[in-house]
Amino acid sequence: MLDLKIIEIGQSDYTSPVILVAVGREPRPCIDYRRLNSSIRNQYFPLPDIEERVERVSAAKFITVIDLAKGYWQIPLSKRAQRYAAFVTNFGTYVPLRMSFGLVNAPYFFSKLMSQVLENCESFVVPYLDDIAIYSNNWEDHLKHVNEVLKRIGDANLAIKPSKCKFAQNRTKYLGHVVGSGVRTPAEAKIKAVLDFPTPTSKTQIRAFLGLAGYYAHYVKNFSVIAAPLTNVLKGKVKRESIIWTKECNQAFEELKRRLTQKPVLYAPDYKKEFVVQSDASDLGMGVVLSQRDAENEEHPILYLSKKISDAERKYSATERECAAIIYAIKKLKYYLDGQIFTIETDHNPLVWLKSNAGSNPRLMRWSLELQHFQYKVIHKAGKNRSNADALSRSETRTKSTN
Repeated sequence: MLDLKIIEIGQSDYTSPVILVAVGREPRPCIDYRRLNSSIRNQYFPLPDIEERVERVSAAKFITVIDLAKGYWQIPLSKRAQRYAAFVTNFGTYVPLRMSFGLVNAPYFFSKLMSQVLENCESFVVPYLDDIAIYSNNWEDHLKHVNEVLKRIGDANLAIKPSKCKFAQNRTKYLGHVVGSGVRTPAEAKIKAVLDFPTPTSKTQIRAFLGLAGYYAHYVKNFSVIAAPLTNVLKGKVKRESIIWTKECNQAFEELKRRLTQKPVLYAPDYKKEFVVQSDASDLGMGVVLSQRDAENEEHPILYLSKKISDAERKYSATERECAAIIYAIKKLKYYLDGQIFTIETDHNPLVWLKSNAGSNPRLMRWSLELQHFQYKVIHKAGKNRSNADALSRSETRTKSTN
């Protein structure tokens, strides 16, 4: 870092300690800025939504992924910021000349910078911190788009890392997914990390596994229901780390791994086509499938959603529970459905009249009013003809998935 002029030897009346953090088998020095961060006034800037970024890129025919070299280290710090961000080690005090990892405002500032650099290019480029994806549907446009982005990066005096860049790919890795040509799948390296995860022996390890596997929850049917035995272990006010690893926990753990080894595929949404929302509810949970149909009427899943039934929802009548599943689906899928004409498929026939006649049930009437600004129709489809959502809500942890 001294050779790269990222830091310099210096003095400051504000210093933070350096600690070693295990990353794999190698220790990595990290500056502990917790005390400094607690005193800094946060400057928020909206961070990009990963799911939205991945979907937009996956629909394209040509994709270029650019990685900025050294990330935050490309951003110089003011003299005042250098003074506050100084850190101390056993062999002296150092002052960072560039923005350091761990500073609370670093990701917000970097996102704001990239937004300014790529302003008015939103229709063909999406940045996520130092990862930039350029996407186009034809070759000529892609050349123009790549040239424009590289010019802007150069004008901002930012540097890229060529060894990590991928140019004009039909399918490529982006933000932990393999995307392109209208589909997306989980990246193999990330799936391998899930498969190699050891059997948890503490609550911290369970949280780590659920966080790792949960990144791909949209690929896994009935994820929340399968994971229920693991999340139940985390319940309660007792803070002890030790857990009782039951047979149900092990079944959930292995089933989540198995589902991800099947290389699930999701399709990119086409906003020129009608969306289909399939929902279902049972005593175990709620299941939702967002899909679209092609010219041959073949159904293509866009994403899966599921959640466990709460104690309060378990007391609902069958009609209320099925309606609650629809409300849950539309709230979660608002980004897709707002301003679009879509169809809701349910296996509960009374809900066909939800839009025109919710009856005298106050809860159904309130939910019906919540949906009034959406453009939808509700159709009945028997459960045996809609295995996707039905499986999402009813599958036990040992149930085999149906593709």
